[in-house]
Amino acid sequence: MPPPPAVPFSGPLPDTDALARDLDALRRELDTLRGPADLTQLRAFGLLAWGLLLAGLAGSLFGLNPISPLLMALAASSRWMIVAHHTCHGALDGLPGVPPRWTSAGFAQGAWRWLQWPDWIEASAWKREHNQLHHGYTNEGPDPDLVEAQMRWLRESWMPVPARYVVAFLLASTWRWLYYAPNTSACLVVASRAREDAVPMMDSAKLQRPWNPLTPVGKRLWLYSWLPYAAFQFGLLPALLLPFGVHAWAIGLAHAILADVLTNLQTFVVIVPNHAGDDLVRWTDRGRGKGAWYLRQILSSCNYHTGNPLGDWLQGWLNYQIEHHVWPDLTPRQYTAAAPRLRALCAKHGIPYVQESVWVRLQKMLRIMTGQATMQGPPVASDAPLGEALADA
Repeated sequence: MPPPPAVPFSGPLPDTDALARDLDALRRELDTLRGPADLTQLRAFGLLAWGLLLAGLAGSLFGLNPISPLLMALAASSRWMIVAHHTCHGALDGLPGVPPRWTSAGFAQGAWRWLQWPDWIEASAWKREHNQLHHGYTNEGPDPDLVEAQMRWLRESWMPVPARYVVAFLLASTWRWLYYAPNTSACLVVASRAREDAVPMMDSAKLQRPWNPLTPVGKRLWLYSWLPYAAFQFGLLPALLLPFGVHAWAIGLAHAILADVLTNLQTFVVIVPNHAGDDLVRWTDRGRGKGAWYLRQILSSCNYHTGNPLGDWLQGWLNYQIEHHVWPDLTPRQYTAAAPRLRALCAKHGIPYVQESVWVRLQKMLRIMTGQATMQGPPVASDAPLGEALADA
């Protein structure tokens, strides 16, 4: 059985109205930083992704090698974590002169999907699952990405801990098509009512039998996610090498398959630990007011190391997860500027600002995933400073 919940930290809770005023003031300053350079940056990453993909594919002409699938994997992860993620959140919305295809409403729609974000995940389904449900219910019951809830079957399984780690690795190797594609399709099809009516989405997906193309969720999953992207990744891309012979095609196909596994592993390591660990809060109720919402996002999120351009790219600027959950629609450039300011505001208000290496956070997430640790409960008031109480917990 999993361990009991971590003891909730205690302390005088911050003045959430004052917190909201400070964060809103900082947001107004950050808004002045947004400009044409942000569109240029996201476009550049889109072009870089295509360059990496084509370079990796061309490398297949030299036989099996580790560089080709690595380049192709970096292309896919950059398209998702940087280009699609920020654009779908509206990072460029309202920017003068931005083309419709670079707005949250127009991104990856129609034929542009195959130029901007070819992936297992459908853009409209992603926005429903991620933008609305995950960000609206972070670490609450209806959050479709709440690791502790989604992995309950593994946490409570009969398997010994080493076997659970093997299962976790297999899931990490396949999670974009095995978890995210069905989950996002289910959120789009099943949870079409008001957000307050949302339920844990994977439970709904299982009831809808997403693997069955005759169910509503299954039909969407097969027609808009699995079949189109499999045709792109494992059909079209290797076929580009057919003029160079069947052997070149076979090498290209092997590289495309390996690249998909590497993309799964990289994005899993970066994305999944963002809100999981026994030092982060799992909420049992709904907060009220903007300040309370800000506080919940900070206490339920963690940052990785930030400020290194290469590290920021490899982590898709998701290493600025606290800033992202406070202000989901900022650009990567704005997150870089926001991080030290938000950290200082957290210190001012006595709020923990959790920041550690991605590898440390991965270990903490895996302990939650495998049932060795449990998320914290909601905070309770006491006379101890909030930061000290957390440190002692």
